[in-house]
Amino acid sequence: MQRVREAIEALRSGLPVLVFDSNSREAEVDLVYPAWVVGPDEVYDLRVNAGGLICYATEAKVTMALGIPWGDELIASYSPQLKLLASRRLRYGDRPAFTIWVNHIGVRTGISDSDRSLTIRMLDEVVRLYYEGRVEEAREKFYSEFQAPGHVPILAARSISERRGHTELGVTLARIAGLRPSIVFAEVLVKGRAATLEEAREIASKRGIVVVTGDEIIKWCEEHEVCGSS
Repeated sequence: MQRVREAIEALRSGLPVLVFDSNSREAEVDLVYPAWVVGPDEVYDLRVNAGGLICYATEAKVTMALGIPWGDELIASYSPQLKLLASRRLRYGDRPAFTIWVNHIGVRTGISDSDRSLTIRMLDEVVRLYYEGRVEEAREKFYSEFQAPGHVPILAARSISERRGHTELGVTLARIAGLRPSIVFAEVLVKGRAATLEEAREIASKRGIVVVTGDEIIKWCEEHEVCGSS
């Protein structure tokens, strides 16, 4: 479990890690940062050196406490036609982790590296308030300082026993590191497709980044009895 220990130490130091889910699922690698360290440079790194959709994630119990709906439920509630779309699943079979997309009201357009990093840091502040037990303050901050739809999708992690996507794996890794579950990530892409695990390991070797797999994270959780539920 050396790689999990290295990933834990990296996140505790505010450094990114690479997380591979599994060959039986998406078979993709995501670049993951703790949300509170994300500034314009980190968004640029996610955008240019990863390239996939830049997402913010926390535990589902947080989004539920804030009254943030699941994206598929929100879409399904609008019309029978959209309900049909929301009921479909991609080949790996999981229900999506998406909720809503937001901007912080302090941004200009919402899309630049500085704008997205501001939205991300302010989302992390909302989650920090929640984990400090200041739930009403968290709700007040969210509903007074954010606008939707925006440029940062909020993803909600279910328990690792329910879903083993990058959302859950990244949030779980933050939890076992003793950090608040507040992360930002994007898929690592190459031209025309997702990067393979081998390609991600080459990238990691050049950059000095830890690569950890979903199986390793889950095994760590089970051995240390810290899987818990979201």
